[in-house]
Amino acid sequence: MEPRSETKNGKPRSKDTDRPSLQQTRHKFSRMMSDNTPDAFRNVGRKPGLQIWTINNMKMAPVPAQAFGNFFEGDCYIVLHMSEKKGSAQSADIHYWIGNASSQDEQGAAAIYVTQLDEHLGGSPVQHREVQGSESPRFRSYFKNGLIYKKGGVSSGFQHVDTNSYNVLRLLHVKGRKNVTAKEVEVSWSSFNKGDIFLLDMGKSIVQWNGPQSNRREKLKAILLAQDIRDRERGGRAQIGVVEGGHEQDSAELMKVMTAVLGQRSGSLKEATSDDKPVKEQSNNVRLYHVFDDSGNVVVQEVAAQPLTQDLLLSSDCYIVDQSGSSVMVWKGKQASKEERRDALNRALNYVKAKSYPPSTRVEVMSEGGESAMFKHLFKSWRDKGQTQGMGKTYSAGKIAKVDQVKFDVMTLHARPELAAQQRMVDDASGQIKVWRIENLELAEVNPNTYGQFYGGDCYLVLYTYLRGNQQQYILYMWQGRHATKDEVTACAFQAVNVDNKYNGAPIQVRVVMGKEPRHFLAIFKGKLIIFEGGTGRPGVVNPDAAARLFQVRGTTELNTKATEVLARASSLNTNDVFLLRTDRICYLWYGKGCSGDERVMGRTMSDVLSKQDKQVVMEGQEPGEFWVALGGKAPYASDKRLQREEPPHNPRLFECSNQTGQFRMTEVDDFAQSDLDEEDVMLLDTWEEIFFWVGNLANKTETKEAWNCAQEYLRSHPAGRDRDTPVIFVKQGHEPPTFTGWFHAWDPHKWSDMKNLNMNKSPVGGSGGSYGAPGGPVSGPPLYRIHGGDASPGPLTPTSPSVQRGQTFVTKTLSPSSSFTPSFAAGGAKSPSAGAMYLDPGLLVDKSISELPQGVDPSHRENHLSDVDFQNLLGTGRLDFQRLPKWRQNDLKKKAGLF
Repeated sequence: MEPRSETKNGKPRSKDTDRPSLQQTRHKFSRMMSDNTPDAFRNVGRKPGLQIWTINNMKMAPVPAQAFGNFFEGDCYIVLHMSEKKGSAQSADIHYWIGNASSQDEQGAAAIYVTQLDEHLGGSPVQHREVQGSESPRFRSYFKNGLIYKKGGVSSGFQHVDTNSYNVLRLLHVKGRKNVTAKEVEVSWSSFNKGDIFLLDMGKSIVQWNGPQSNRREKLKAILLAQDIRDRERGGRAQIGVVEGGHEQDSAELMKVMTAVLGQRSGSLKEATSDDKPVKEQSNNVRLYHVFDDSGNVVVQEVAAQPLTQDLLLSSDCYIVDQSGSSVMVWKGKQASKEERRDALNRALNYVKAKSYPPSTRVEVMSEGGESAMFKHLFKSWRDKGQTQGMGKTYSAGKIAKVDQVKFDVMTLHARPELAAQQRMVDDASGQIKVWRIENLELAEVNPNTYGQFYGGDCYLVLYTYLRGNQQQYILYMWQGRHATKDEVTACAFQAVNVDNKYNGAPIQVRVVMGKEPRHFLAIFKGKLIIFEGGTGRPGVVNPDAAARLFQVRGTTELNTKATEVLARASSLNTNDVFLLRTDRICYLWYGKGCSGDERVMGRTMSDVLSKQDKQVVMEGQEPGEFWVALGGKAPYASDKRLQREEPPHNPRLFECSNQTGQFRMTEVDDFAQSDLDEEDVMLLDTWEEIFFWVGNLANKTETKEAWNCAQEYLRSHPAGRDRDTPVIFVKQGHEPPTFTGWFHAWDPHKWSDMKNLNMNKSPVGGSGGSYGAPGGPVSGPPLYRIHGGDASPGPLTPTSPSVQRGQTFVTKTLSPSSSFTPSFAAGGAKSPSAGAMYLDPGLLVDKSISELPQGVDPSHRENHLSDVDFQNLLGTGRLDFQRLPKWRQNDLKKKAGLF
């Protein structure tokens, strides 16, 4: 279906963003759509999940669940996603998707329906405009197996899906490493190229052809898409074969099938084309505009540039936030007029056009109180109404973070990793500590009696060892003094690698910049952490001793207290804190009016560590003259209690990091899960207070090496003006601490160990870290299998092959990373397995409820799916009863044990 051609003053009119056209469409269909609105939204559900409609004859027509992820290029769609996260209210996102060949009328109707649906749901949903090929990360997150673009449209007589229909012949061009799209192309060899993957779909059989230059992840994503098509569109009754491009001779039978459909291939294939379009790099050029009506004219007036603050947004108005054209977001105040709120989307589209931004520019519309995570991240600070802080609160007062933390025990942290993540505590800080200082670019052990004393002229390595599940875990802190030389900072990083190697790569590496120590670092020194502004702790070196030294003490318990040296001047004081003033004859404990009793107790404890001199308590406002003389005279200082500001938490965000284009790029992964962490990835997890770098075992060495620089670039370019000294934590695959895993839902600690047992003939679902069924489709995919004996090569595969067992997938002997094999088990499972039987990983069978078992497993005969080795191991632990085993298994074990 071709878009209608319209012109204005002799120039082409934009089909996406033209205000007059949208107004005309609004008037043209307002009466008809108003009459149909009750019916259109009658079946809109409020349960968590996905609902999709297409625009057909200017009406909303529901799309069946089996067709979710399939989009006709000639149509427009409305996608409603309802979510309900634990501990928070239900939220909704409304997306309207524009096909490249959709008509102007359909686009206008979709926009109007989105506005009406938003009103029907109370005005709280976030509205998103999606353009084919430029969908947002959130939209793509609903379709983990990818998007399929189909030619034509519903109005042309095409159907979304006809389950169990095999009258299909199409060629899908699959692209993407993280975000997969598949587009219908001409069924011809001329459509192929060397770098991508193609699915030849013939109804009863699907052949996957992997380009010679395609990589492991692309092959994996493609096989998942092929399985998804098989399960949802063919009822699981289709064969899947895989051909490795460049080695077609190893798949002779499959090539016969392809040749029968495509003809004989002549000439060489086209070269690879560029893969995922990199997202526009993060821009710190963010501007806030006030949008209002002035005598019938819409006025857009700039209010502020980054960093933005929440108090700039007034409930009585509407605003546009422009992130240099990479995204345009509209914020609607609760008290704004109904006309302004209703026309918000239209104004955003006109703004995009006025700025000459591309039609694919991402547009979001949200109401006050329903802001998206990305919107909040553009502001220096953001507080949601009624927001709570969990077990502890973080405050900002000046440049040094202040933490008020409630007591907890280590078992709570281990049992609830999400709590560990929120508190930034892997344990209760009761582990073992070893400290080295960088001296002459080498490691020198620090006297344990001085643990906790850090000098600004030095660099230190702190190795913390603790137990989790009876296994030793390690954290390696790299503390960098503000006045250390560049050579010492470099040597600190180099020596950290050496220590890391001694422990076989197990330690989690954390870069700590002086003055920005993370919570756990404070806790391990039990309230005795002292940061000296300059000097060195090296033995035999005498530091210049000033007549007076002033230390600011912050903390309420031994888990969150530190003393930081500040300039010995009256202007350094703060009414909210405790200060220690050490002179050559006495140590003053100065208590500000805003400090608490707990803070005073910790100040007294710290004074005993810092000085053996007599102590004198000084209350603010009652200072003796000698106190001011030591500080060089009385002077104004921070005396407003409002300076102590509670830092609100921010939603975590996950990014894939890449330098494949020669420039640092980051692609956000929305609604992330553990399965989004691929072995070839370098990922950045931003929890605001800390930055995690997760490195997969097969990650690009260059990306891994440049991870620290990537973190600095990310913080430098962040639109909210982030602190560049935010702690950066380096996490390796398989060694994730609870402070990392707690940000992920349902983290599987055995995922990486299970991966070691996989071979190339196992299900790629296991290889990607978890099964997935498209929304509305199967809820789980093939489990992890071990293959014992048998031949995995297929028999002849033809377009007219008879129906096969549900879920069958063919592979070739040469198939490598993208292989798949989904067996079916004999009913009952009481007989001895054949030579080619499939055994399951024990973790999928033992201590699992019936609903958690893989498809095809008889709950009363789980033991039939265990290998002999796994079986013997479980018998030895007493988790299996020998007498309950079938006779063939008992006899087999007795025979192997030499009992008969």
